[in-house]
Amino acid sequence: MPRTAGVISDRLRPSRRGLLSLGLLGLLPGCGFRPLYAAGESGTMSVAQAELAAITVGIIPDRTGQLLRQALQDRFERQGIGVAHRFELAVAFAIGEEGVGTLPDSANTRSRVIGTASWTLRNQDPLRTTLDSGVARSVDGYDVIDQQPFAADMEREATQRRIAENVADQITLQLALYFKRHPAIG
Repeated sequence: MPRTAGVISDRLRPSRRGLLSLGLLGLLPGCGFRPLYAAGESGTMSVAQAELAAITVGIIPDRTGQLLRQALQDRFERQGIGVAHRFELAVAFAIGEEGVGTLPDSANTRSRVIGTASWTLRNQDPLRTTLDSGVARSVDGYDVIDQQPFAADMEREATQRRIAENVADQITLQLALYFKRHPAIG
């Protein structure tokens, strides 16, 4: 057999570790593990997916608030199926920035950006019953390029977008866990 044929077949052969991992993955449903966003047995939405789809997100001020609201709506409406809104999510979102790298002339070379969101989930009943609340936080940063203000603005915007996405992921996970613990809410 030519040398290259043996090398190719070795690369295509599954490793023992890979086979063991695949085997262990097959055992997870037997021990009660189910992914939080997994569809139901008949292919329907899971409880968490259905309840998340029933949330309307209130207006969040400022451009960064718009980014967070859009990210939350994208996560809640993943299925694209129209579900009646039964819950309202109110979010207060703030982003702070501080210089962490400075030059002797006090010029900033690195900025740390911290985004914090306090959220409250309310039922859309006449009493506006508060169901759950929490906080999500994300930290990121960007380099300030000397004499490149446009590049610094682009980096700041990209960092703010990443923070909004991370905070939306955290809020979505917290809400999905709430609905998993309280399946009779809807």
